[in-house]
Amino acid sequence: MKVSKKPVQRVKHVPQRTCVGCREILPKRKMIRLVRTTEGVQVDPTGKLAGRGAYLHDRRECWERALKGALAHALKTTLTVDDYRRLEEYMSTLPVEAEVVGTGE
Repeated sequence: MKVSKKPVQRVKHVPQRTCVGCREILPKRKMIRLVRTTEGVQVDPTGKLAGRGAYLHDRRECWERALKGALAHALKTTLTVDDYRRLEEYMSTLPVEAEVVGTGE
């Protein structure tokens, strides 16, 4: 008597990260990575730059909250004037209100 084995369905692992601004946990790919490098703190669009990283939503309110101190704490550094200028410049391109995904109601 032959017993047939069913192949095991593997669930793909989705890395999760916490937004420094609002502390919400989301998939890593849906967030913007910031990285501390020798040149200062910068946005990492590839997600692969070497250095200590932190993640933020693409919402301006999260960025504003993070720039008040949470980001510097997460990156274990002190943000310079250039860092603030660069990050605020990037923040100005973000939507003020987050896109609301349908809740099914």
